[in-house]
Amino acid sequence: MIIHNTLGQRDEVFKEINKNRINIFVCGPTVQDDFHIGHARTNIFFDVIVKFLRARGYSVFYLQNITDIDDKIIRRAKDENKSPEEIAEYYYNEYLRLMNILRVNSVTYYARATLYIKEIISQIRRMINKGYAYETSDGVYFNVRKFKDYGKLSNQNLNEIIENARGVINEDKKHPEDFALWKKMKPGEPYWESPWGKGRPGWHIEDTAITETFFGYEYDIHGGGSDLIFPHHEAEIAQMRSISNRKYLARYWIHTGMVNVNKEKMSKSLKNYIKIKDILKDYSPEVLRFALINSNYNTSIEYSLELMNQSRESVDKINTIYNKLKLINSDNGSFDINYDAYINSFNNIMENNFDTRRLIAELLEFVGVLNKNYENISYNTAQKALKILDYLNSFLDILYGSKKINTDIIDSLILIRNELRKNKFYDLSDLIRKSLQDAGIYIEDNGDKTIWYAKD
Repeated sequence: MIIHNTLGQRDEVFKEINKNRINIFVCGPTVQDDFHIGHARTNIFFDVIVKFLRARGYSVFYLQNITDIDDKIIRRAKDENKSPEEIAEYYYNEYLRLMNILRVNSVTYYARATLYIKEIISQIRRMINKGYAYETSDGVYFNVRKFKDYGKLSNQNLNEIIENARGVINEDKKHPEDFALWKKMKPGEPYWESPWGKGRPGWHIEDTAITETFFGYEYDIHGGGSDLIFPHHEAEIAQMRSISNRKYLARYWIHTGMVNVNKEKMSKSLKNYIKIKDILKDYSPEVLRFALINSNYNTSIEYSLELMNQSRESVDKINTIYNKLKLINSDNGSFDINYDAYINSFNNIMENNFDTRRLIAELLEFVGVLNKNYENISYNTAQKALKILDYLNSFLDILYGSKKINTDIIDSLILIRNELRKNKFYDLSDLIRKSLQDAGIYIEDNGDKTIWYAKD
């Protein structure tokens, strides 16, 4: 399997640290606001690759942190006259709700930062003892100049980083580029006791404290959005390696590209901020998953209604043939498919740097072949095709789920509709189709047969 490693910017053959076991950590959200399409892209992509790795026989521990205390949460709490705990709890639950809807269910454990204060303090103490961190009047800082490899992940020279940090003013810090490990409490802020007084952790330290707890000094894969490469992931590397004295924090680094709207980077200030919950008002989770994986994961994508509508059309095609194959019960039909060849081809595509864009193209081509030869497909061939689609869906998750519905009622309505069509009462038959569609039931006429399927 080939992975494009951000560390070194090269394709590398993947070799797990422990045979058939993979530890992967992906940076989770700060739970203080509604979640946007950028969150969806990163989470859906890593959900796909973790499910794929499991389908290939790996035992995968997928860890994600939840930042449930930071400056943004504190500000939001003040604005809404609530406690930071209330804000964090509300948006954490909202995050889990959305991930469940999007079928992002591969995460082994969500680790909330505030539950790892003891581990955070332990890491800071060890960095101080080794001379990598120091205390000031307002907190504890990491001395960036002590860690000579700072900048390697983002492919920056340490001297350039130092020069670019000149504008950051803090008289207590030794150097402008140094970052906070511990922030001493300001009046009215939440706090925890520490050797450096009451305070709370900095942003970067929570991740390494959590990964050391679960994985030790070193693990297989670290993922996240490309906007986190610098300074967040650089800081993580500096923190953990200064403690461990090892060459790596994670062996492989995988980063997803940004989402653009109207050819500009999405941001609240540009008023092009697309929330997941708003997208789901008009499009199914399966369509959103398809839209966000039908691209090279490490490039930027352009979000648009055209993208979403094209994705819906493609997802409908895939689901339609899937449901049509289930109707085949005849032994007649000479068309056949090579199950092993298709599975091997799809696996090879995914094992080449998780190329979901090419995989989707091959999937749609496969669907086209099935449609073209549908009248000549036997039951045995249909079962092989269904098995292939089920395998792909085990990690893509783009087949519509099954609603809990009364199938007898649906069948009766379709029977009435077909009688209306025979008698040319098209307005009434179209009304039944539309009513069913509004209820999430989609139908397709195929000769004298009508198939239906439900969208969640």
